Amino acid sequence: METKKIAVVGAGNMGHQIALCAALAGFQVKCTDVSAEVLAKAEQFADGYLPERVAKGKLTPEAANQARANLAFVPTVEAASGDADLVIEAIIEKLEIKRKLFSQLDHITPPHAILASNSSYIVSSRIADATRRPAQVCNMHFFNPALVMKLVEVVKGPHVSEETAQAVMQIARQMGKTPVLLQKEIYGFLVNRFVQATRQEALKLYDMGVASFEDIDTAVVNGLGYPMGPFQLLDLAGVDLAYHVYMEQYRESGDPAQRPSPTIVEKYVKGEWGKKVGKGFYDYKS
Repeated sequence: METKKIAVVGAGNMGHQIALCAALAGFQVKCTDVSAEVLAKAEQFADGYLPERVAKGKLTPEAANQARANLAFVPTVEAASGDADLVIEAIIEKLEIKRKLFSQLDHITPPHAILASNSSYIVSSRIADATRRPAQVCNMHFFNPALVMKLVEVVKGPHVSEETAQAVMQIARQMGKTPVLLQKEIYGFLVNRFVQATRQEALKLYDMGVASFEDIDTAVVNGLGYPMGPFQLLDLAGVDLAYHVYMEQYRESGDPAQRPSPTIVEKYVKGEWGKKVGKGFYDYKS
């Protein structure tokens, strides 16, 4: 079936941007969140972002108005996904919470609907058996900021049908993205395996007192040609997200080497989660 209606569950930094991408591409989109405050902020962002794009000459007034008409912010999962052709989950990186949501979505959505997770690490084979439609459950991983970054990783686990994988690839293209297809599930997918290797070494060097986080970022940007350093990227993606990813990996493996860095734990406990809260490794309040 042709995909016309998309639901995005989770209106945080990734979710509301994914929803806007879909609305700009002409899909009818409903976005929801368990937090009324987060949902309100997401709607405020959309109401500010579209006029800004018009003012900068990046978007016509007609296109902005149409995108806004395509996008609704609704208070419940039921209201968002009851008639969806595709649901994109963008909630916290905790397996049990995702499994509970996908089980709920399985009962709410039409039988043909594809259920996709934006998770950057949790593979869909760990979620799919919470539904009665495992062949229609896959990973559709966007990158932060989703309105800017072109890449989308579509991951075809052993349970995912070729029809589902190709449908999600096509939807990503319709959203103006450049999708890549992983034929096998692997922890961290493609890009985050490279990112994590750099991040792990950066955190190790910082924890050892070898260099400041500022100098490590400077070295990576100016020596390796990366657009931003590992600590800048941590702040952008969210230190809390990194903490949960590391903890989920540690819980699964039991390997002490996979526990989050002491620095990540300290930042998480202090609530210094990065740019979205005004402070992470860097201070964004001034």
